[in-house]
Amino acid sequence: MFDEISEHVSKIKFDENYTNYCNSFQKYKNIIIIGNGGSNSIASHIVEDSVKFHKKRALSFSDPSMLTCFINDFGMDNAYVEFLKIFSNIQTLNIFISSSGMSNNIINSVQYSENNNLPYGILTGFDPNNKVRLKSQNPIFDYHINANSYGVVECVHQIFLHGVI
Repeated sequence: MFDEISEHVSKIKFDENYTNYCNSFQKYKNIIIIGNGGSNSIASHIVEDSVKFHKKRALSFSDPSMLTCFINDFGMDNAYVEFLKIFSNIQTLNIFISSSGMSNNIINSVQYSENNNLPYGILTGFDPNNKVRLKSQNPIFDYHINANSYGVVECVHQIFLHGVI
């Protein structure tokens, strides 16, 4: 697995998506990063470092009480969209992480961003033709890891995002 991670990491610096991510990170003071499971942990980590080292107004949706409230009231597929309705606007960079590219709540968040002209980028893995990528029409960056291991995809996503810190 380490060899596979190393292979993908070595490609990051040559990827135009990484440049677009770096530029958008510098441009936007407000950042929201959303993911599920391990991707949510990555989101929290990058948000904390963005606040600490870059004084960004950054959020992840990881508070257990609020998260379970939104899931209970709006359903898992819509919880993130409701969060975006409250906290995101055209001056916020939204970053959506879905290792499989098949998470309905991330797909719906992309659609909400598209419908409301909100700036966003996506990080996915597994199938290059996953639903998150197919739904994304105007992402600032579309970083895909062509690997079928959650461990590989999540590690490379974290390294990609951490590159601006």
